[in-house]
Amino acid sequence: MNSSITVGLAQISPVWLNKAATIKKMLDYIVTAAAQQCQLIAFGEALLPGYPFWVELTNGAAFNSSLQKEMYAHYAYQSISIANGDLTPFCEIAKEKKINIVLGFMERADDRGGHSLYCSLTNINTDGKIEYVHRKLMPTYEERLVWAIGDGNGLQVRKLNDFTVGVLNCWENWMPLVRSTLYAQGEDLHIALWPGSVRNTSEITRFIAKESRSYVLSVSSLLHKKDISPSLPVATEMLAKSDEWLADGGSCIAKPNGEWLLAPVQYEEGLFVQTLQHQAILEERQNFDPSGHYARPDVLQLTVNRERQKLVHFKDEI
Repeated sequence: MNSSITVGLAQISPVWLNKAATIKKMLDYIVTAAAQQCQLIAFGEALLPGYPFWVELTNGAAFNSSLQKEMYAHYAYQSISIANGDLTPFCEIAKEKKINIVLGFMERADDRGGHSLYCSLTNINTDGKIEYVHRKLMPTYEERLVWAIGDGNGLQVRKLNDFTVGVLNCWENWMPLVRSTLYAQGEDLHIALWPGSVRNTSEITRFIAKESRSYVLSVSSLLHKKDISPSLPVATEMLAKSDEWLADGGSCIAKPNGEWLLAPVQYEEGLFVQTLQHQAILEERQNFDPSGHYARPDVLQLTVNRERQKLVHFKDEI
């Protein structure tokens, strides 16, 4: 009666701001995860093609800066267009290897003109289908100089055997009403995607597990100074100002009682594999269920707009 799933957290460095090379590296990790009998593999926030670390280090708020414009254009060219088939290799390998894939990527959203960038994530199932695309609701601090604001369309969950999986990006995980949206849909396996920092994952991972009585997977990326290509326009300035590690990992898994199944892993690239037992969720829900017997919908309710936001709706004459 106690079902289980095996999951893999891929804590890796991107080939920073190189879409094709990063996709190849990610596909290799998916093959490895499938060979280790993983039913799900997850990658960090904005891993494809990489987090915009240059903004903080190169005076990214300078208005009309030719350097910032050049970097933004480069970033846009290396970002993902779903309509152009950039995620097709992931769909094909998910179907071939019968593995679910959760990944974070920079999206050039065709339904918003194709020029602004969204910090997006997607869940690809074993049929090779993109189940939904979530665009980060609120970019954090300097991210707002690069990323556009998303919407609620992707605040969805999906079944994986007996588990109900939801995913959020980075500081969305600090937003109580956003978490509640997923809890209310039956989420019991929460995946948090991060650009890579132990300081982000070490406390909130266990907190969400205790609050929701769910498994919580935090998956992060890595980036070292040596990963910054000297060919990038901002390379010289970044290398002069950055620490050795721009992203130090911190991937981890908390059990539904808030204890570590996998304590945060720092400075290490690899695939971290663990098996989750569904019974552990039911045991912890016995005394607290945030959207079940411990909820009071007669007193408190939440309204969520999941419409995909568009600038224009055409009504063409036939």
